[in-house]
Amino acid sequence: MLRYTSLIALAAIGLFSLPVFAADAPQRDADGFISLFDGKTLDGWEGLTGLWSVKDGAIDGSEEKATSKQTDLILTDSKEHPEKYTNFELHLKYRLRTNEGNSGIQFRSKIDDPKMLHVGGYQADIDSAGTYTGSIYDERGVAGRQTTMSNLGQKTVWDSNNQRQNSPLAESAADLKKVVRAHGEEWNDIVLTVKGNHFVYSINGHVTTDLTDESPKAVLTGGVIAFQMHQGFTMNIQFKDAKIKLLPADAK
Repeated sequence: MLRYTSLIALAAIGLFSLPVFAADAPQRDADGFISLFDGKTLDGWEGLTGLWSVKDGAIDGSEEKATSKQTDLILTDSKEHPEKYTNFELHLKYRLRTNEGNSGIQFRSKIDDPKMLHVGGYQADIDSAGTYTGSIYDERGVAGRQTTMSNLGQKTVWDSNNQRQNSPLAESAADLKKVVRAHGEEWNDIVLTVKGNHFVYSINGHVTTDLTDESPKAVLTGGVIAFQMHQGFTMNIQFKDAKIKLLPADAK
Protein backbone atom coordinates (compact mmCIF):
# COMPACT_ATOMS: atom_id res chain seq x y z
CA MET A 1 0.00 0.00 0.00
CA LEU A 2 1.37 3.44 -0.88
CA ARG A 3 1.78 5.47 2.28
CA TYR A 4 3.21 8.79 3.43
CA THR A 5 6.08 9.24 0.97
CA SER A 6 3.81 8.68 -2.03
CA LEU A 7 1.09 10.89 -0.60
CA ILE A 8 3.52 13.77 -0.17
CA ALA A 9 4.75 13.37 -3.75
CA LEU A 10 1.23 13.19 -5.12
CA ALA A 11 0.07 16.14 -3.04
CA ALA A 12 2.72 18.21 -4.78
CA ILE A 13 0.90 17.72 -8.08
CA GLY A 14 -2.58 17.96 -6.58
CA LEU A 15 -3.46 14.26 -6.59
CA PHE A 16 -3.79 11.44 -4.12
CA SER A 17 -3.80 7.76 -4.98
CA LEU A 18 -4.14 4.76 -2.73
CA PRO A 19 -4.35 1.66 -4.89
CA VAL A 20 -5.55 -1.68 -3.63
CA PHE A 21 -3.08 -4.50 -4.27
CA ALA A 22 -4.01 -8.17 -4.49
CA ALA A 23 -2.74 -8.94 -0.99
CA ASP A 24 -5.05 -6.29 0.43
CA ALA A 25 -8.06 -7.10 -1.75
CA PRO A 26 -11.30 -7.26 0.27
CA GLN A 27 -13.13 -10.55 0.55
CA ARG A 28 -16.45 -11.27 -1.12
CA ASP A 29 -19.50 -11.44 1.11
CA ALA A 30 -22.00 -14.30 1.10
CA ASP A 31 -23.72 -12.81 -1.96
CA GLY A 32 -20.51 -12.34 -3.89
CA PHE A 33 -20.14 -8.60 -3.39
CA ILE A 34 -16.85 -6.81 -2.71
CA SER A 35 -16.88 -3.61 -0.64
CA LEU A 36 -15.37 -0.61 -2.46
CA PHE A 37 -15.23 1.76 0.53
CA ASP A 38 -14.10 1.07 4.09
CA GLY A 39 -16.14 3.93 5.58
CA LYS A 40 -13.03 5.60 7.00
CA THR A 41 -10.48 6.36 4.28
CA LEU A 42 -10.18 6.86 0.53
CA ASP A 43 -7.91 3.83 0.21
CA GLY A 44 -8.45 2.39 -3.27
CA TRP A 45 -9.64 5.67 -4.81
CA GLU A 46 -7.88 8.46 -6.70
CA GLY A 47 -8.99 12.08 -6.97
CA LEU A 48 -7.94 15.72 -6.88
CA THR A 49 -6.82 16.89 -3.48
CA GLY A 50 -9.23 19.23 -1.70
CA LEU A 51 -12.38 18.03 -3.44
CA TRP A 52 -12.79 14.54 -1.98
CA SER A 53 -12.68 13.37 1.63
CA VAL A 54 -14.45 11.09 4.10
CA LYS A 55 -17.09 12.63 6.38
CA ASP A 56 -19.56 10.87 8.66
CA GLY A 57 -18.68 7.49 7.20
CA ALA A 58 -19.28 8.57 3.59
CA ILE A 59 -17.22 9.61 0.59
CA ASP A 60 -17.72 13.37 0.43
CA GLY A 61 -17.33 15.50 -2.69
CA SER A 62 -17.47 19.25 -2.09
CA GLU A 63 -16.64 22.29 -4.21
CA GLU A 64 -17.31 26.01 -4.55
CA LYS A 65 -18.53 27.34 -7.89
CA ALA A 66 -15.69 29.85 -8.28
CA THR A 67 -13.04 27.13 -7.99
CA SER A 68 -15.06 24.17 -9.26
CA LYS A 69 -13.55 21.56 -11.57
CA GLN A 70 -14.79 18.94 -14.00
CA THR A 71 -13.26 15.86 -12.39
CA ASP A 72 -13.91 12.41 -10.96
CA LEU A 73 -13.02 10.19 -8.02
CA ILE A 74 -11.69 7.05 -9.70
CA LEU A 75 -11.73 3.48 -8.40
CA THR A 76 -8.02 2.68 -8.63
CA ASP A 77 -8.44 -1.03 -9.32
CA SER A 78 -10.69 -0.25 -12.31
CA LYS A 79 -7.98 2.07 -13.64
CA GLU A 80 -5.29 -0.59 -13.28
CA HIS A 81 -7.45 -3.57 -14.32
CA PRO A 82 -10.31 -2.19 -16.47
CA GLU A 83 -10.99 -5.60 -18.00
CA LYS A 84 -12.34 -6.81 -14.64
CA TYR A 85 -15.12 -4.22 -14.74
CA THR A 86 -16.90 -5.29 -17.92
CA ASN A 87 -19.96 -6.96 -16.37
CA PHE A 88 -21.06 -6.24 -12.83
CA GLU A 89 -23.78 -5.31 -10.39
CA LEU A 90 -23.00 -2.17 -8.40
CA HIS A 91 -24.86 -1.13 -5.23
CA LEU A 92 -24.42 2.14 -3.33
CA LYS A 93 -26.22 4.96 -1.56
CA TYR A 94 -25.95 8.64 -2.42
CA ARG A 95 -27.32 11.99 -1.36
CA LEU A 96 -26.87 15.37 -3.04
CA ARG A 97 -27.05 17.67 -0.04
CA THR A 98 -27.10 21.02 -1.86
CA ASN A 99 -29.90 22.65 -3.84
CA GLU A 100 -27.64 22.72 -6.89
CA GLY A 101 -25.21 20.22 -8.32
CA ASN A 102 -24.55 17.63 -10.98
CA SER A 103 -22.85 14.28 -10.59
CA GLY A 104 -23.05 10.69 -11.73
CA ILE A 105 -21.49 7.25 -11.69
CA GLN A 106 -19.15 6.55 -14.58
CA PHE A 107 -18.84 2.98 -15.89
CA ARG A 108 -17.23 1.33 -18.93
CA SER A 109 -15.36 4.64 -19.05
CA LYS A 110 -11.84 5.90 -19.70
CA ILE A 111 -9.66 8.67 -18.29
CA ASP A 112 -9.56 11.33 -21.02
CA ASP A 113 -7.81 14.06 -19.01
CA PRO A 114 -5.19 12.56 -16.66
CA LYS A 115 -4.22 15.94 -15.18
CA MET A 116 -7.80 16.71 -14.11
CA LEU A 117 -8.66 13.06 -13.52
CA HIS A 118 -11.64 13.49 -15.80
CA VAL A 119 -13.46 10.37 -16.98
CA GLY A 120 -15.59 9.99 -20.10
CA GLY A 121 -18.04 7.25 -21.03
CA TYR A 122 -21.37 5.85 -19.85
CA GLN A 123 -22.74 7.69 -16.82
CA ALA A 124 -25.61 6.88 -14.49
CA ASP A 125 -26.68 10.51 -14.17
CA ILE A 126 -27.49 12.45 -10.97
CA ASP A 127 -28.59 16.10 -10.66
CA SER A 128 -30.15 18.27 -7.97
CA ALA A 129 -33.24 19.20 -10.00
CA GLY A 130 -34.10 15.57 -10.70
CA THR A 131 -34.21 16.33 -14.42
CA TYR A 132 -31.47 13.86 -15.37
CA THR A 133 -31.26 11.64 -12.30
CA GLY A 134 -32.08 8.08 -13.30
CA SER A 135 -31.01 8.47 -16.94
CA ILE A 136 -27.84 7.27 -18.68
CA TYR A 137 -25.59 9.84 -20.35
CA ASP A 138 -22.55 9.54 -22.61
CA GLU A 139 -19.92 11.81 -21.03
CA ARG A 140 -17.60 13.35 -23.65
CA GLY A 141 -19.01 11.13 -26.40
CA VAL A 142 -16.85 8.13 -25.53
CA ALA A 143 -19.71 5.80 -26.55
CA GLY A 144 -20.21 7.85 -29.72
CA ARG A 145 -22.93 10.35 -28.81
CA GLN A 146 -22.36 12.81 -25.90
CA THR A 147 -26.06 12.90 -25.20
CA THR A 148 -28.58 11.35 -22.83
CA MET A 149 -28.70 7.83 -24.20
CA SER A 150 -31.75 6.63 -22.27
CA ASN A 151 -34.14 8.93 -20.45
CA LEU A 152 -35.92 8.60 -17.14
CA GLY A 153 -38.96 6.36 -17.59
CA GLN A 154 -37.78 4.93 -20.91
CA LYS A 155 -36.45 1.68 -22.30
CA THR A 156 -34.09 2.59 -25.12
CA VAL A 157 -32.37 0.54 -27.81
CA TRP A 158 -29.64 1.99 -30.03
CA ASP A 159 -29.72 -0.37 -33.01
CA SER A 160 -26.89 -1.54 -35.27
CA ASN A 161 -27.48 1.49 -37.50
CA ASN A 162 -26.96 3.77 -34.50
CA GLN A 163 -30.64 4.72 -34.52
CA ARG A 164 -32.60 5.21 -31.30
CA GLN A 165 -35.81 3.37 -30.43
CA ASN A 166 -37.73 4.28 -27.25
CA SER A 167 -40.55 2.59 -25.38
CA PRO A 168 -42.05 3.45 -21.99
CA LEU A 169 -41.19 1.63 -18.78
CA ALA A 170 -43.93 0.50 -16.41
CA GLU A 171 -43.50 3.76 -14.44
CA SER A 172 -43.48 7.15 -16.13
CA ALA A 173 -40.83 9.82 -15.65
CA ALA A 174 -43.30 11.83 -13.55
CA ASP A 175 -43.93 8.86 -11.26
CA LEU A 176 -40.24 8.03 -10.95
CA LYS A 177 -39.33 11.59 -9.99
CA LYS A 178 -41.54 11.13 -6.92
CA VAL A 179 -39.46 8.20 -5.63
CA VAL A 180 -36.09 9.91 -6.10
CA ARG A 181 -34.86 12.32 -3.42
CA ALA A 182 -33.22 14.79 -5.78
CA HIS A 183 -31.45 16.70 -3.01
CA GLY A 184 -31.47 16.87 0.76
CA GLU A 185 -30.35 14.77 3.70
CA GLU A 186 -32.12 11.51 2.82
CA TRP A 187 -30.19 8.75 1.07
CA ASN A 188 -31.05 7.14 -2.26
CA ASP A 189 -30.27 3.48 -3.03
CA ILE A 190 -28.74 2.80 -6.45
CA VAL A 191 -28.41 -0.52 -8.23
CA LEU A 192 -26.58 -0.43 -11.56
CA THR A 193 -26.48 -3.68 -13.52
CA VAL A 194 -24.16 -3.91 -16.53
CA LYS A 195 -24.21 -7.07 -18.66
CA GLY A 196 -22.93 -7.16 -22.22
CA ASN A 197 -24.67 -4.31 -24.06
CA HIS A 198 -27.57 -4.11 -21.58
CA PHE A 199 -27.57 -1.59 -18.70
CA VAL A 200 -30.28 -1.20 -16.06
CA TYR A 201 -30.27 1.76 -13.66
CA SER A 202 -32.51 1.52 -10.56
CA ILE A 203 -33.09 3.96 -7.71
CA ASN A 204 -34.92 3.15 -4.47
CA GLY A 205 -36.15 -0.15 -5.87
CA HIS A 206 -37.55 1.31 -9.11
CA VAL A 207 -36.06 0.82 -12.58
CA THR A 208 -35.51 4.37 -13.84
CA THR A 209 -34.07 3.55 -17.27
CA ASP A 210 -33.13 0.49 -19.34
CA LEU A 211 -30.55 0.80 -22.12
CA THR A 212 -29.46 -1.67 -24.79
CA ASP A 213 -26.60 -0.42 -26.94
CA GLU A 214 -26.30 -2.39 -30.21
CA SER A 215 -24.51 0.43 -31.96
CA PRO A 216 -21.08 -0.29 -33.49
CA LYS A 217 -19.86 2.53 -31.24
CA ALA A 218 -20.93 0.74 -28.06
CA VAL A 219 -18.27 0.19 -25.41
CA LEU A 220 -18.43 -3.55 -24.69
CA THR A 221 -15.08 -4.01 -22.96
CA GLY A 222 -14.32 -3.06 -19.40
CA GLY A 223 -13.39 0.36 -18.13
CA VAL A 224 -13.11 2.78 -15.28
CA ILE A 225 -15.67 3.23 -12.51
CA ALA A 226 -15.76 6.70 -10.98
CA PHE A 227 -17.91 9.30 -9.19
CA GLN A 228 -18.26 12.62 -11.02
CA MET A 229 -17.91 16.16 -9.69
CA HIS A 230 -19.34 18.53 -12.32
CA GLN A 231 -17.89 21.98 -12.85
CA GLY A 232 -19.97 25.11 -12.32
CA PHE A 233 -21.67 24.44 -8.99
CA THR A 234 -21.35 25.00 -5.28
CA MET A 235 -22.23 21.45 -4.34
CA ASN A 236 -21.87 18.64 -1.85
CA ILE A 237 -22.52 15.01 -2.73
CA GLN A 238 -21.91 11.92 -0.62
CA PHE A 239 -21.65 8.21 -1.41
CA LYS A 240 -21.56 5.24 0.94
CA ASP A 241 -22.12 1.46 1.18
CA ALA A 242 -20.56 0.99 -2.25
CA LYS A 243 -20.10 -2.66 -3.21
CA ILE A 244 -19.76 -4.57 -6.46
CA LYS A 245 -20.31 -8.08 -7.75
CA LEU A 246 -18.14 -8.87 -10.75
CA LEU A 247 -20.04 -11.01 -13.27
CA PRO A 248 -18.75 -13.51 -15.88
CA ALA A 249 -17.60 -12.28 -19.27
CA ASP A 250 -20.56 -14.00 -20.95
CA ALA A 251 -23.18 -12.54 -18.56
CA LYS A 252 -26.40 -11.53 -20.34
